[in-house]
Amino acid sequence: MAKVTNLSRVRKQRQRDARRAAADENAVRFGRTAEEKARDTRAAEDARRHVDDHQLERPCPDDPSSDP
Repeated sequence: MAKVTNLSRVRKQRQRDARRAAADENAVRFGRTAEEKARDTRAAEDARRHVDDHQLERPCPDDPSSDP
């Protein structure tokens, strides 16, 4: 005797498989590892620190302690 197949269940499973395949493809194309994210964060922090270290300090005109 033939096995009874629920067509709705088969259709939904096929859709789930297609979404999972698309998600896996996007993860490969756009995903970044934790190491890459940490490296980028460190690089941005180093660049910010470099700029801050090379900034000239000027007295604020509104600061009363900067008056001679």
